[in-house]
Amino acid sequence: MDTIEVIQQWIERDSEVLDLGCGDGEILKILSNDSGATVLGVEINQEDINACIKSGLNVIEQDIDQGLENFGDQSFDVVIMSQTIQVLREPKKALMEVTRIGKESIVTIPNFGHISTRLSLLFSGKMPVTGSLPKDWHETDNIHLCTIKDFEILCDESSININERRFFNSTGNESILAKISPNLFAATAIYKISK
Repeated sequence: MDTIEVIQQWIERDSEVLDLGCGDGEILKILSNDSGATVLGVEINQEDINACIKSGLNVIEQDIDQGLENFGDQSFDVVIMSQTIQVLREPKKALMEVTRIGKESIVTIPNFGHISTRLSLLFSGKMPVTGSLPKDWHETDNIHLCTIKDFEILCDESSININERRFFNSTGNESILAKISPNLFAATAIYKISK
């Protein structure tokens, strides 16, 4: 099971879903078509916005870092923020907004504590280029690199409940090692959270 399948599994049929940093709308399209969800995306990249519109998806052009005051408290059943938090200037503020807007929220993060990242840094002495970090350090969109442990500490300090979590290895599959020691062996983590 991959992360999109987990997201589908966690979202009840006919839910109202907001996807922050929705990219080209892949997740929204699946949820709309397969789960009967009413979906809305928020994106800043014009090419991705055009792709969403071309797919018939509702999308708003908005910079998440500028705030989300235009969305009311618990105005969506679920808010998704998949592979987005690490590119934001204020991830803690965004996390608080996500849990304010959604009755539940789903956050997917790349784990920069993964063993391949650690080993690459150790042996090369420079920032790694990996699946989670596909560009050189000076070209990456990622500005707040965190590990699974960092994210869970932030949730705890922010009084955010982690209701469920799943961990995936670098091939995108769940594995025994990722479950046993996620901070070391999980390349990606997905969380269902709420206030």
